[in-house]
Amino acid sequence: MLELISFFREADNEVVFASAAQNVTFSIAQKDLDAQLVTIELNSDSFNAQIKALDPEVVLFDRYLTEEQYGWRVAEACPNALRILDTEDLHCLRQARRDAVKAERPFERADLNNEIAKREIAAIFRADLSLIISEAEIDLLTSHFQVKDALLHYLPFLPAQKEANDAPPFEERSHFMTIGNFLHPPNIDGVEYVQSTIWPLIRKGLPTAEMHVYGAYPPQRILQLHKPQNGFYVHGRIASAQDAFTKARVCLAPLRFGAGMKGKLLEAMLFSTPSVTTSIGAEGMHGDLAWGGSISDAPESIAKAAIALHEKKDAWQNAVSNGRAILKERFNTSDHKALLQSRLTALKTDLVAHRNENFIGQMLHHHQHKSTEFMSRFIALKNQKGA
Repeated sequence: MLELISFFREADNEVVFASAAQNVTFSIAQKDLDAQLVTIELNSDSFNAQIKALDPEVVLFDRYLTEEQYGWRVAEACPNALRILDTEDLHCLRQARRDAVKAERPFERADLNNEIAKREIAAIFRADLSLIISEAEIDLLTSHFQVKDALLHYLPFLPAQKEANDAPPFEERSHFMTIGNFLHPPNIDGVEYVQSTIWPLIRKGLPTAEMHVYGAYPPQRILQLHKPQNGFYVHGRIASAQDAFTKARVCLAPLRFGAGMKGKLLEAMLFSTPSVTTSIGAEGMHGDLAWGGSISDAPESIAKAAIALHEKKDAWQNAVSNGRAILKERFNTSDHKALLQSRLTALKTDLVAHRNENFIGQMLHHHQHKSTEFMSRFIALKNQKGA
């Protein structure tokens, strides 16, 4: 979201960040947001007046839940505004994979037909354009859910490129690390999986190795994994992710479920830290290029690859080079920004025709949003009367 705000600001747009969320411990400070911050309410007609007064050219919804709550209000108050859904990742895919892991069985595409999918895919159809962070998810949407390419735009992370030569070399690093916000279930599962299954195999080969876990909001089930006697350290939040990456030789992130693109694995490449992950972890990131480390779904192979990267300088340096190639070929920020700007310009030029081609979206606006609208209006009226 911060990258998208930066994208719009660079094009000299005025950006208003409207949120109904409460500030939490590690919220972004308003001074760092580079946008006007506006507080909005859920299920309140006051939003209609706010958005109408702003009269935006483009409205960006942060995930399908926001589109459900405010999409019909934007369409009513500002019918000419371009409505964009930032999916972040496909929540229905993440949930389907999580369910498969819990059931201890392989994931199947039929798992995707869950309740979240019915809501999320409807939001994609209702939007004029949806930003999709992974090419794998583009394929899933077009092949499984029959969403037209005209409604989708591939937009990966837009990292500020860093000088890889500034990163510490092999000799100045040691041990293993991972990082991730623990409000995100895949990160909890990933750390528990490392501690229970992967780490004993690595310690058997490297008895003095250390695993360092970083991330905000760790629950008790993660904090209790802190066992220095086993070389397993849980640190909680770290002020600088760069420090965590550049101290370590290897980023260990064997994620068993999830969707979208994994920020920790992109950061690993940015900070010249080889990573060991799963096929789900690396999904949509490297295309046909060699991974900047190792990809495996078998515990023994994950541990073996992690030990090799930690101990063999040549393998480590080769992984760093592969990561740099991925950044150069797949994450060229200026190219992706230019493509997005071109797409938005074309849509704004011919928005009526674009919407006329999307009958399913029109139908969903008429039916599904009517139920959402009337429920929201009922809650608003109830709140006004103090019932």
